[in-house]
Amino acid sequence: MEEDGYFDERVAAAYDDCKNDPTRSEFAAEDINATVEFLAELAGGGPTLEFGIGTGRIALPLAQRGVPTHGIDMSRPMVARLKAKPGGEAISVAIGDFATTSVDGSFTLVYLICNTIMNLTTQKGQAACFRNAAAHLQPGGRFVIKVMVPELQRLPPGETFYVFAASDKHWGIDEYDVAN
Repeated sequence: MEEDGYFDERVAAAYDDCKNDPTRSEFAAEDINATVEFLAELAGGGPTLEFGIGTGRIALPLAQRGVPTHGIDMSRPMVARLKAKPGGEAISVAIGDFATTSVDGSFTLVYLICNTIMNLTTQKGQAACFRNAAAHLQPGGRFVIKVMVPELQRLPPGETFYVFAASDKHWGIDEYDVAN
């Protein structure tokens, strides 16, 4: 894996174009608005921390609603795209692995959405992520994860890959390690 994880400059350059792909509902305005509304309500006006903030698809509209928003992301190219957008410079972002990187402050809400938890491919990494979220939360704070349910029933016996999206502009393939 590269220094910027799976999201190098090539991926970052095309990432926001996913909003035009009908197979990527998480980029649709309705999904973004519903997610931002949900997170804003949970934050209750308190500060939030997004693990895997990327190009700011959720963080920017959340900050525009007046919710203090911060982030952690490994990909410098993704964060550069966030910072280039209107309002992006106002969002504090730490570069690093969201399973282990710390930021100053405590938060009413830490969130990790759009299957981003799946970028941590080991149980050890995912457990570290939960510990990191807990370390950043204020008493009574919340940690929200939005992730799909693996479609293992669609996997033929012996297969480990499932194509979940295929279009002229995007292929999405999940790899499952069903034994572990």
